[in-house]
Amino acid sequence: MADAALRLKTLLEQLLGTPLPVRIRAWDGSQAGPPGAPTLVVRNRRAVRRLLWRPGELGLARAWVSGDLDIEGDLYTALDLIAGLVWERGEDARSLAQMVREPEVRAAARGLVKLAGLPLPPAPPREEVRRTRSHLHTKRSDRRAISHHYDVGNDFYEIVLGPSMVYSCAYWEASTDDATLEDAQRDKLELVCRKLDLTPGQRLLDVGCGWGSMAVHAAREHGVSVVGITLSQEQAAYARKRVADEGLTDRVEIRVQDYRDVADGPYDAISSIGMAEHVGAERYLEYARDLYRLLRPGGRLLNHQIARRPQSDESAYDIDEFIDAYVFPDGELAPLGSTVTQLERAGFEVRDVESIREHYALTLRRWVANLEAEWGRAVKLTSAGRARVWRLYMAASALAFERNRIGVNQVLAVRTPESGRSGLPLRARTWN
Repeated sequence: MADAALRLKTLLEQLLGTPLPVRIRAWDGSQAGPPGAPTLVVRNRRAVRRLLWRPGELGLARAWVSGDLDIEGDLYTALDLIAGLVWERGEDARSLAQMVREPEVRAAARGLVKLAGLPLPPAPPREEVRRTRSHLHTKRSDRRAISHHYDVGNDFYEIVLGPSMVYSCAYWEASTDDATLEDAQRDKLELVCRKLDLTPGQRLLDVGCGWGSMAVHAAREHGVSVVGITLSQEQAAYARKRVADEGLTDRVEIRVQDYRDVADGPYDAISSIGMAEHVGAERYLEYARDLYRLLRPGGRLLNHQIARRPQSDESAYDIDEFIDAYVFPDGELAPLGSTVTQLERAGFEVRDVESIREHYALTLRRWVANLEAEWGRAVKLTSAGRARVWRLYMAASALAFERNRIGVNQVLAVRTPESGRSGLPLRARTWN
């Protein structure tokens, strides 16, 4: 008799101490759980073994990336339900160590072991980063981390990002029903340029220039000279071709260079869009001081960065296991207040902070739709596991922005000269 789904449901509910909000379909064809709910498809016993060997987020991620676990039905609804079950049960939720001391939970765990079959731990999917965290944010480790994330093929990123090739939060000025992703990304780049008050003849440093979209837009639309830096060889090659195709080689230079090695300042303005998440808490003051050093007095910095919510005990902050292992190795999110403090410690005067959290949720949903629309081609360009990483990461991130679990902010800061004249008009938001 096929009953694996019911056994799984019963055992998981005993372990978690709460009813499962999703339906389960097991490898033997059996189903259990609320009718009409999204279905968690457990394709084989190996999925159960992954969860037993690494309970929590990393075990779920490994099962998902390898294809041992899947979701049928609305992905966003399923992730929202699972997030409430696994990740967001609050401070009163029992830890695994607490749970295994309870007789009924030990019995459930033994039941899962029996259901899973052979106890040997499955090998992690090949898409998982294998390294230690003993040397964070050296130039060498940052190059490796950036390469893991960005050097997966420009054709793949063209599918996800669309023609704009901008890998950061778009800015939806018009109705979201009418505006395309490309419109919103153009509006974001233009917003950055207006905040920096770019004028012809100025020098702009674009830190983490990606595929060159900001550099091309600023040079073409505002007449500035741009140096764009990235640690990704594939990004740099793509960006240089775009610059040449636009006829902007006399105004745009793309370098494969670490921000710590830039020495040809001063610049009139610096844009850092979606790059500071890679810097790390221990290096952030150094990052801020390096950018301050590279600006002329009166020069502006636009720092566009994802932020997490602050915790009552910051020393207890743990980096997200799935993101760290599969998406952004060594990436770290900081609360907005910490970012502003570090910029001010470096000497900057922070003049404006704009939260565009909801805009990123809209952006991510468009990226997920792009990926799903060309799923077969995306898999051929990378791997099924890599495509699954991106679909899960972007959909879960969209929900995180929508639920205010993370945010994204544009911080405008100035290297105000000793005279105190910031160069900003009395009316703050002249760019709106």
